[in-house]
Parts: sequence; C-alpha cells; structure tokens
Amino acid sequence: MSLGHSLQYKYTMTGAHGTTETARTSIEKDLGVHMTDSLKPSTQCIKATAKARSVLGTVRRHFKRLDCQEFLLIYKTYIRPHL
Repeated sequence: MSLGHSLQYKYTMTGAHGTTETARTSIEKDLGVHMTDSLKPSTQCIKATAKARSVLGTVRRHFKRLDCQEFLLIYKTYIRPHL
C-alpha cells in the first residue's frame, strides 16, 4: 500500500531470486488497526462496531438476567483475551 499520492507507481523488491513487483492493496491490518490508502477511519469503525456487536450478542444469548456491574464484568472478561 502506498500513501500520500494517487500516482500508480510500480514498486519492486530485489532479492536473491531476482526482482519481483509488489502486490497493490487498498487496505492493510497492522497491530489490530485497519488502514486504508485514503486514511479514512470508516473501515476501522465498521470492524470495531461489528466486533462489539458480536460480543454483545454472545453475552445476551448466554446470560439472560444481568445488572450493570455483572454485564461489565462479563463483557470485559470476554474482550480482554481477544485484544
């Protein structure tokens, strides 16, 4: 992925097996953050929202009656191992 310009340069890498052209991509995930070539946060927001809704759905399916403190304890316990 290249950032900062819209020109279509071809990037290559030279190694022991010769020169190869690198593949182009418009989105990359690094350290849990989704980066796009436009640097807009929309993809990251969509992915984070989907993850949070997934966890919330799991908690709701398995625990029917929870008060706020119990919910926070379970939610934080479920989120922490996946970070």
